[in-house]
Amino acid sequence: MRQKTKLIHAGIVGDPYTGAVSVPIYQVSTYEQESVGVHKGYEYSRTGNPTRHALEEVIKELEEGVRGFAFSSGMAAIHAVFSLWKSGDHVLLTDDVYGGTYRIVSKVLNRQGIEATFVDTTSLDALQAALRPETKAVFIETPTNPLLKITDLRAVSAWAKQNGLLVIVDNTFGTPYWQQPITLGADIVVHSATKYVGGHSDVVSGLAVVNDEQLGEDLHFLQNAIGAVLGPMDSWLVLRGIKTLGLRMEAIERSARRIAEFLNNHPKVSKVHYPGLAEHPQHELAATQAGGFGGMISFDVGSAENVDILLGKVRYFTLAESLGAVESLISVPARMTHASIPADRRRELGIGDGLVRISVGIEDIEDLLEDLQSALD
Repeated sequence: MRQKTKLIHAGIVGDPYTGAVSVPIYQVSTYEQESVGVHKGYEYSRTGNPTRHALEEVIKELEEGVRGFAFSSGMAAIHAVFSLWKSGDHVLLTDDVYGGTYRIVSKVLNRQGIEATFVDTTSLDALQAALRPETKAVFIETPTNPLLKITDLRAVSAWAKQNGLLVIVDNTFGTPYWQQPITLGADIVVHSATKYVGGHSDVVSGLAVVNDEQLGEDLHFLQNAIGAVLGPMDSWLVLRGIKTLGLRMEAIERSARRIAEFLNNHPKVSKVHYPGLAEHPQHELAATQAGGFGGMISFDVGSAENVDILLGKVRYFTLAESLGAVESLISVPARMTHASIPADRRRELGIGDGLVRISVGIEDIEDLLEDLQSALD
Protein backbone atom coordinates (compact mmCIF):
# COMPACT_ATOMS: atom_id res chain seq x y z
CA MET A 1 0.00 0.00 0.00
CA ARG A 2 1.47 3.35 -1.03
CA GLN A 3 1.66 6.24 1.42
CA LYS A 4 -1.21 8.30 0.01
CA THR A 5 -3.47 5.24 0.13
CA LYS A 6 -2.28 4.45 3.66
CA LEU A 7 -3.46 7.87 4.79
CA ILE A 8 -7.01 6.80 3.93
CA HIS A 9 -7.04 3.03 4.50
CA ALA A 10 -4.44 2.26 7.20
CA GLY A 11 -5.35 1.19 10.69
CA ILE A 12 -8.97 0.91 11.76
CA VAL A 13 -11.38 2.06 9.09
CA GLY A 14 -15.03 2.91 9.74
CA ASP A 15 -17.37 1.32 12.26
CA PRO A 16 -18.40 -2.35 11.97
CA TYR A 17 -21.52 -1.81 14.10
CA THR A 18 -23.18 0.87 11.97
CA GLY A 19 -21.28 0.89 8.70
CA ALA A 20 -20.11 4.45 9.26
CA VAL A 21 -17.10 5.15 7.02
CA SER A 22 -15.53 7.41 9.65
CA VAL A 23 -14.33 6.09 13.01
CA PRO A 24 -16.88 7.29 15.59
CA ILE A 25 -16.02 9.63 18.44
CA TYR A 26 -16.24 7.40 21.51
CA GLN A 27 -16.90 10.17 24.03
CA VAL A 28 -16.71 7.87 27.02
CA SER A 29 -14.62 7.62 30.17
CA THR A 30 -15.36 4.08 31.36
CA TYR A 31 -16.67 0.75 30.02
CA GLU A 32 -18.95 -1.97 31.35
CA GLN A 33 -17.16 -5.17 32.40
CA GLU A 34 -18.80 -8.58 32.18
CA SER A 35 -17.01 -9.53 35.39
CA VAL A 36 -13.94 -8.27 37.21
CA GLY A 37 -11.16 -7.94 34.62
CA VAL A 38 -13.31 -9.33 31.78
CA HIS A 39 -14.15 -6.67 29.20
CA LYS A 40 -14.26 -5.97 25.47
CA GLY A 41 -10.75 -4.51 25.28
CA TYR A 42 -11.37 -1.24 27.10
CA GLU A 43 -11.81 -0.51 30.78
CA TYR A 44 -10.93 3.16 31.31
CA SER A 45 -10.20 5.83 28.69
CA ARG A 46 -6.89 6.96 30.17
CA THR A 47 -5.65 3.43 29.48
CA GLY A 48 -7.33 3.09 26.10
CA ASN A 49 -10.12 4.63 24.02
CA PRO A 50 -11.39 3.30 20.66
CA THR A 51 -11.07 6.63 18.83
CA ARG A 52 -7.59 7.25 20.20
CA HIS A 53 -6.65 3.66 19.39
CA ALA A 54 -7.69 4.18 15.76
CA LEU A 55 -5.35 7.17 15.54
CA GLU A 56 -2.54 5.22 17.20
CA GLU A 57 -2.94 2.41 14.68
CA VAL A 58 -2.78 4.80 11.73
CA ILE A 59 0.36 6.60 12.88
CA LYS A 60 1.99 3.25 13.67
CA GLU A 61 1.50 2.12 10.08
CA LEU A 62 2.49 5.46 8.53
CA GLU A 63 5.77 5.48 10.47
CA GLU A 64 6.44 1.76 9.85
CA GLY A 65 6.58 1.03 13.59
CA VAL A 66 5.08 -1.63 15.84
CA ARG A 67 3.06 0.52 18.23
CA GLY A 68 1.70 4.07 18.26
CA PHE A 69 0.64 6.45 21.03
CA ALA A 70 -1.43 9.64 21.07
CA PHE A 71 -0.79 12.31 23.69
CA SER A 72 -2.38 15.60 24.70
CA SER A 73 0.48 17.57 23.08
CA GLY A 74 3.83 17.11 21.40
CA MET A 75 5.55 18.12 24.63
CA ALA A 76 3.56 15.47 26.52
CA ALA A 77 4.85 12.87 24.05
CA ILE A 78 8.44 14.07 24.53
CA HIS A 79 8.03 14.06 28.32
CA ALA A 80 6.76 10.49 28.28
CA VAL A 81 9.67 9.36 26.09
CA PHE A 82 12.22 11.04 28.36
CA SER A 83 10.57 9.33 31.32
CA LEU A 84 12.08 6.10 30.03
CA TRP A 85 15.26 7.23 31.78
CA LYS A 86 16.17 7.80 35.42
CA SER A 87 18.32 10.09 37.52
CA GLY A 88 21.94 9.97 36.40
CA ASP A 89 21.14 8.99 32.82
CA HIS A 90 22.41 11.21 30.01
CA VAL A 91 20.90 12.10 26.62
CA LEU A 92 22.41 13.82 23.57
CA LEU A 93 20.18 16.27 21.73
CA THR A 94 20.33 18.25 18.50
CA ASP A 95 21.62 21.74 19.34
CA ASP A 96 19.23 23.60 17.02
CA VAL A 97 16.12 22.26 18.71
CA TYR A 98 12.61 23.59 19.35
CA GLY A 99 12.51 25.97 22.30
CA GLY A 100 9.94 23.86 24.16
CA THR A 101 12.21 20.82 23.96
CA TYR A 102 15.14 22.89 25.21
CA ARG A 103 13.00 24.20 28.07
CA ILE A 104 11.72 20.83 29.31
CA VAL A 105 15.20 19.31 29.15
CA SER A 106 17.08 22.21 30.76
CA LYS A 107 14.49 23.37 33.29
CA VAL A 108 12.27 20.38 34.13
CA LEU A 109 13.94 17.04 33.45
CA ASN A 110 17.23 18.26 34.93
CA ARG A 111 15.41 18.55 38.28
CA GLN A 112 14.82 14.80 38.04
CA GLY A 113 18.52 14.17 37.48
CA ILE A 114 18.33 13.43 33.75
CA GLU A 115 21.35 15.11 32.19
CA ALA A 116 21.56 16.39 28.63
CA THR A 117 24.13 17.73 26.20
CA PHE A 118 23.14 19.74 23.15
CA VAL A 119 25.38 18.88 20.22
CA ASP A 120 25.54 19.34 16.45
CA THR A 121 24.06 15.98 15.41
CA THR A 122 25.08 16.60 11.79
CA SER A 123 28.61 15.72 12.99
CA LEU A 124 29.47 12.20 14.13
CA ASP A 125 32.70 13.57 15.59
CA ALA A 126 30.74 15.99 17.76
CA LEU A 127 28.46 13.18 18.92
CA GLN A 128 31.40 10.96 19.73
CA ALA A 129 33.10 13.75 21.70
CA ALA A 130 29.95 14.28 23.80
CA LEU A 131 29.36 10.57 24.49
CA ARG A 132 29.51 9.47 28.15
CA PRO A 133 29.34 6.05 29.80
CA GLU A 134 25.91 7.01 31.17
CA THR A 135 24.53 8.17 27.80
CA LYS A 136 21.32 6.33 26.93
CA ALA A 137 19.97 7.97 23.81
CA VAL A 138 20.34 10.59 21.10
CA PHE A 139 17.39 12.87 20.33
CA ILE A 140 17.37 14.32 16.82
CA GLU A 141 15.38 16.99 15.06
CA THR A 142 15.71 16.81 11.29
CA PRO A 143 14.96 19.18 9.68
CA THR A 144 15.75 21.31 12.72
CA ASN A 145 13.70 24.16 14.10
CA PRO A 146 14.34 26.91 12.99
CA LEU A 147 17.54 26.58 10.93
CA LEU A 148 16.47 23.54 8.87
CA LYS A 149 19.69 21.55 9.40
CA ILE A 150 19.61 17.91 8.29
CA THR A 151 21.04 15.02 10.31
CA ASP A 152 22.07 11.82 8.54
CA LEU A 153 19.65 9.38 10.18
CA ARG A 154 21.27 6.26 8.75
CA ALA A 155 24.76 7.25 9.92
CA VAL A 156 23.69 8.43 13.37
CA SER A 157 21.50 5.37 13.91
CA ALA A 158 24.40 3.06 13.00
CA TRP A 159 26.71 4.97 15.36
CA ALA A 160 24.10 4.83 18.12
CA LYS A 161 23.63 1.08 17.75
CA GLN A 162 27.39 0.58 18.05
CA ASN A 163 27.25 2.46 21.34
CA GLY A 164 24.07 0.87 22.71
CA LEU A 165 21.96 4.04 22.41
CA LEU A 166 18.34 4.57 21.46
CA VAL A 167 17.62 6.99 18.63
CA ILE A 168 14.61 9.31 19.01
CA VAL A 169 13.61 11.51 16.06
CA ASP A 170 11.27 14.48 16.19
CA ASN A 171 9.66 14.12 12.77
CA THR A 172 7.31 17.10 13.06
CA PHE A 173 8.90 19.05 10.19
CA GLY A 174 9.55 15.94 8.10
CA THR A 175 6.03 14.47 8.51
CA PRO A 176 5.30 10.76 8.07
CA TYR A 177 4.35 11.51 4.48
CA TRP A 178 7.86 12.60 3.49
CA GLN A 179 10.09 10.83 6.01
CA GLN A 180 9.94 7.59 8.04
CA PRO A 181 12.89 7.63 10.48
CA ILE A 182 12.25 4.08 11.78
CA THR A 183 13.03 2.72 8.30
CA LEU A 184 16.37 4.55 8.55
CA GLY A 185 17.29 3.06 11.92
CA ALA A 186 15.49 5.15 14.54
CA ASP A 187 13.87 3.50 17.57
CA ILE A 188 11.26 6.11 18.49
CA VAL A 189 9.56 8.83 16.45
CA VAL A 190 7.67 11.74 17.99
CA HIS A 191 5.43 14.38 16.46
CA SER A 192 3.69 17.51 17.46
CA ALA A 193 0.54 16.47 15.60
CA THR A 194 -0.73 19.98 16.27
CA LYS A 195 1.33 20.85 13.21
CA TYR A 196 1.26 19.11 9.81
CA VAL A 197 -0.42 15.87 10.86
CA GLY A 198 -3.50 17.68 12.17
CA GLY A 199 -2.91 20.50 9.75
CA HIS A 200 -5.81 22.86 10.45
CA SER A 201 -4.90 24.88 13.58
CA ASP A 202 -7.81 23.31 15.46
CA VAL A 203 -6.23 20.71 17.76
CA VAL A 204 -3.25 20.32 20.09
CA SER A 205 -1.84 16.80 20.12
CA GLY A 206 1.30 14.68 20.15
CA LEU A 207 2.20 11.28 18.72
CA ALA A 208 4.90 8.70 19.32
CA VAL A 209 5.78 5.47 17.49
CA VAL A 210 8.23 2.77 18.59
CA ASN A 211 9.99 0.03 16.64
CA ASP A 212 10.03 -2.60 19.40
CA GLU A 213 7.35 -4.43 21.39
CA GLN A 214 9.15 -4.01 24.72
CA LEU A 215 9.60 -0.30 24.09
CA GLY A 216 5.89 -0.23 23.33
CA GLU A 217 5.05 -1.86 26.66
CA ASP A 218 7.35 0.53 28.51
CA LEU A 219 5.93 3.61 26.83
CA HIS A 220 2.33 2.50 27.31
CA PHE A 221 3.00 2.04 31.02
CA LEU A 222 4.32 5.61 31.17
CA GLN A 223 1.47 7.00 29.08
CA ASN A 224 -1.07 5.39 31.39
CA ALA A 225 0.82 6.35 34.55
CA ILE A 226 1.46 9.98 33.59
CA GLY A 227 -1.96 10.34 32.01
CA ALA A 228 -1.40 13.02 29.34
CA VAL A 229 -3.57 11.22 26.79
CA LEU A 230 -5.41 12.64 23.80
CA GLY A 231 -9.18 12.93 24.14
CA PRO A 232 -11.57 11.27 21.68
CA MET A 233 -12.73 14.46 19.95
CA ASP A 234 -9.15 15.61 19.40
CA SER A 235 -8.17 12.12 18.25
CA TRP A 236 -10.94 12.27 15.65
CA LEU A 237 -9.77 15.68 14.43
CA VAL A 238 -6.22 14.37 13.93
CA LEU A 239 -7.58 11.30 12.13
CA ARG A 240 -9.48 13.60 9.79
CA GLY A 241 -6.39 15.74 9.22
CA ILE A 242 -4.29 12.72 8.32
CA LYS A 243 -6.53 11.86 5.36
CA THR A 244 -5.44 14.97 3.47
CA LEU A 245 -1.80 15.02 4.65
CA GLY A 246 -0.41 13.87 1.30
CA LEU A 247 -2.38 16.39 -0.74
CA ARG A 248 -1.46 19.19 1.66
CA MET A 249 2.24 18.36 1.81
CA GLU A 250 2.59 18.14 -1.95
CA ALA A 251 0.85 21.49 -2.45
CA ILE A 252 2.79 23.10 0.40
CA GLU A 253 6.15 21.92 -0.90
CA ARG A 254 5.50 23.15 -4.43
CA SER A 255 4.84 26.60 -3.04
CA ALA A 256 7.70 26.44 -0.53
CA ARG A 257 10.25 25.73 -3.26
CA ARG A 258 9.16 28.77 -5.25
CA ILE A 259 9.14 31.00 -2.17
CA ALA A 260 12.60 29.80 -1.10
CA GLU A 261 13.99 30.56 -4.56
CA PHE A 262 12.33 33.99 -4.55
CA LEU A 263 13.76 34.84 -1.11
CA ASN A 264 17.17 33.51 -2.07
CA ASN A 265 17.34 36.05 -4.90
CA HIS A 266 15.92 39.03 -3.01
CA PRO A 267 18.40 41.80 -2.08
CA LYS A 268 16.72 42.47 1.28
CA VAL A 269 17.29 38.86 2.41
CA SER A 270 20.80 37.97 3.56
CA LYS A 271 20.33 34.23 4.17
CA VAL A 272 17.73 31.57 3.41
CA HIS A 273 17.48 28.24 5.25
CA TYR A 274 15.61 25.64 3.18
CA PRO A 275 16.90 22.12 2.42
CA GLY A 276 15.31 22.21 -1.01
CA LEU A 277 17.79 24.84 -2.20
CA ALA A 278 20.79 23.35 -4.01
CA GLU A 279 23.18 25.47 -1.92
CA HIS A 280 21.85 24.13 1.38
CA PRO A 281 24.81 22.26 2.94
CA GLN A 282 22.78 19.06 3.38
CA HIS A 283 20.63 19.33 0.26
CA GLU A 284 21.78 16.00 -1.20
CA LEU A 285 21.40 14.22 2.13
CA ALA A 286 17.87 15.56 2.54
CA ALA A 287 16.99 14.25 -0.91
CA THR A 288 18.23 10.74 -0.05
CA GLN A 289 16.42 10.27 3.28
CA ALA A 290 13.12 12.06 2.67
CA GLY A 291 10.62 12.17 -0.15
CA GLY A 292 10.30 15.96 0.02
CA PHE A 293 11.83 19.08 1.53
CA GLY A 294 8.78 20.30 3.42
CA GLY A 295 7.12 23.66 3.90
CA MET A 296 9.28 25.41 6.51
CA ILE A 297 11.59 28.26 5.49
CA SER A 298 13.71 30.57 7.64
CA PHE A 299 15.33 33.72 6.29
CA ASP A 300 17.25 36.67 7.68
CA VAL A 301 16.34 40.31 7.03
CA GLY A 302 19.17 41.73 9.11
CA SER A 303 17.62 43.22 12.23
CA ALA A 304 14.67 43.19 14.61
CA GLU A 305 13.59 46.54 13.17
CA ASN A 306 13.39 45.09 9.66
CA VAL A 307 11.49 42.09 11.02
CA ASP A 308 8.87 44.36 12.58
CA ILE A 309 8.46 46.30 9.34
CA LEU A 310 7.98 43.04 7.46
CA LEU A 311 5.44 41.77 9.98
CA GLY A 312 3.46 44.98 9.67
CA LYS A 313 3.20 44.66 5.89
CA VAL A 314 2.32 41.01 5.17
CA ARG A 315 -1.35 40.24 4.54
CA TYR A 316 -1.55 36.48 4.00
CA PHE A 317 1.13 35.33 6.46
CA THR A 318 -0.47 35.30 9.90
CA LEU A 319 1.78 36.22 12.83
CA ALA A 320 1.28 33.28 15.18
CA GLU A 321 2.96 30.51 17.11
CA SER A 322 2.85 27.01 15.62
CA LEU A 323 3.27 25.83 12.03
CA GLY A 324 2.12 23.23 9.52
CA ALA A 325 -1.38 24.56 8.97
CA VAL A 326 -3.41 25.18 5.82
CA GLU A 327 -2.91 28.93 6.37
CA SER A 328 0.56 30.43 5.99
CA LEU A 329 2.09 31.47 9.31
CA ILE A 330 5.02 33.74 10.14
CA SER A 331 6.98 33.95 13.38
CA VAL A 332 10.13 35.39 14.91
CA PRO A 333 12.08 32.55 16.59
CA ALA A 334 14.20 34.78 18.84
CA ARG A 335 11.11 36.38 20.35
CA MET A 336 8.57 33.58 20.02
CA THR A 337 9.24 29.85 19.61
CA HIS A 338 12.84 30.02 20.87
CA ALA A 339 12.57 32.81 23.44
CA SER A 340 13.16 30.25 26.22
CA ILE A 341 16.70 29.70 24.90
CA PRO A 342 19.20 32.20 26.39
CA ALA A 343 20.15 35.02 24.01
CA ASP A 344 23.85 34.16 23.95
CA ARG A 345 22.99 30.55 23.11
CA ARG A 346 20.68 31.70 20.30
CA ARG A 347 23.44 33.86 18.84
CA GLU A 348 25.87 30.95 19.06
CA LEU A 349 23.46 28.77 17.08
CA GLY A 350 22.75 31.45 14.50
CA ILE A 351 19.21 32.35 15.61
CA GLY A 352 19.59 36.10 15.24
CA ASP A 353 17.14 38.93 15.85
CA GLY A 354 16.63 39.29 12.10
CA LEU A 355 15.59 35.68 11.55
CA VAL A 356 12.04 35.07 10.34
CA ARG A 357 10.41 31.65 10.07
CA ILE A 358 7.51 30.98 7.75
CA SER A 359 5.25 27.98 7.48
CA VAL A 360 3.90 27.87 3.94
CA GLY A 361 0.20 27.08 3.63
CA ILE A 362 -2.02 26.10 0.73
CA GLU A 363 -3.06 29.55 -0.47
CA ASP A 364 -2.49 30.49 -4.11
CA ILE A 365 1.27 30.74 -4.60
CA GLU A 366 1.01 33.96 -6.61
CA ASP A 367 -0.76 35.68 -3.70
CA LEU A 368 1.94 34.51 -1.29
CA LEU A 369 4.77 35.66 -3.55
CA GLU A 370 3.12 39.05 -4.15
CA ASP A 371 2.59 39.42 -0.40
CA LEU A 372 6.25 38.80 0.41
CA GLN A 373 7.42 40.95 -2.51
CA SER A 374 5.32 43.88 -1.37
CA ALA A 375 6.31 43.54 2.28
CA LEU A 376 10.03 43.27 1.51
CA ASP A 377 9.88 46.23 -0.88
